[in-house]
Amino acid sequence: MSEPNRLPADVDLEKASAARCYDYYLGGSHNFEVDRELAHKVEAKVPHMKQLAQDNRAFLRRAVRYCLDRGIRQFLDIGSGIPTVGNVHEIVQEVAPDARVLYVDNEPVAVAHSRTILEGNEQAGVIQADLQDIDGILGSEEAGRLLDPEEPIAVMMIALLHFVPDSAQPREVIREYHERMAPGSFLGLSHVTPDDHPEYTRSLVELYAESSNPGTVRSHAEVEKLLGDFELVEPGLVYVPEWRPDTEEDRWQDPASSLVYGAVGYKV
Repeated sequence: MSEPNRLPADVDLEKASAARCYDYYLGGSHNFEVDRELAHKVEAKVPHMKQLAQDNRAFLRRAVRYCLDRGIRQFLDIGSGIPTVGNVHEIVQEVAPDARVLYVDNEPVAVAHSRTILEGNEQAGVIQADLQDIDGILGSEEAGRLLDPEEPIAVMMIALLHFVPDSAQPREVIREYHERMAPGSFLGLSHVTPDDHPEYTRSLVELYAESSNPGTVRSHAEVEKLLGDFELVEPGLVYVPEWRPDTEEDRWQDPASSLVYGAVGYKV
C-alpha cells in the first residue's frame, strides 16, 4: 500500500489516520510513514499502547462471542478499521457460517483492504461511510443484502466514539441507532477514559489533535450516558480486561491501565 498509484484516490497522506495507527499497533502493514511517526510519539508517552490495542481487540472478540451465544446472526461493525486476524466475520462464521457481517469505516485504506479480503465471501461486505450517516449506512445496497431490520442485530462501535466530539451529538446518534434496532439487539462499545490515568490520556489527546481523527476522552458517567437507552449486560461498564475475561490472567493486575471502558448493551 506504499505505492501512490495503488492507493484509493481519497487517501490523505499528509495526516496520520487513527485506523492506520491502530493497524500499526496491532502489527499490521497497512500504514504509512506519517502514521508510524505519530504511533512512535504515542508509544513514547504510553509505552504499553500496543498491549492496549490488543486488549481492546480481545474485548471485541468476547463481545462478538457473547452475542453469538445469544442467537445473534447479523452484525454491523461501525468504525471497523483495517482488517487484521480475528475480524468479526472470522469469529462469527466459524460459529455460524450463515451469519452476516457488514463493516463500515470512513478510512479509504480500511475499506479498500476490507473489500480485498472479503472478495468471494457472500456473507460479508463493507461500505465507506461515517457513523452519523445512519440513512446512508442502513439504506445502503450492502445493508439491504446482508441485514434484516426485523431481526435482532449486534452493532459494534469499538474504539470509535472517542473520535466523535460532543458537537457531533454522539448520544443522539446512538439513540437513533437504538430506535432502528429490533428488540433483542445488542450494542458493543469501547471508549478511552481519563478517569484513572489522566497523564496517559492527556498525551493521547494532544498527539492525536493534529491527526485526521482528534480524540475526545470521556468519564465513566459520560460513557454510561451514551449507553442510556440500552440495558447493560453483566458486568456493566467496566475496564475492558474486566469484561468477561476468558482467564484471570486476561484481567490485568491493574485493569485501569487499559485506559478503555467496555460494555455490551441490550435492547429490550
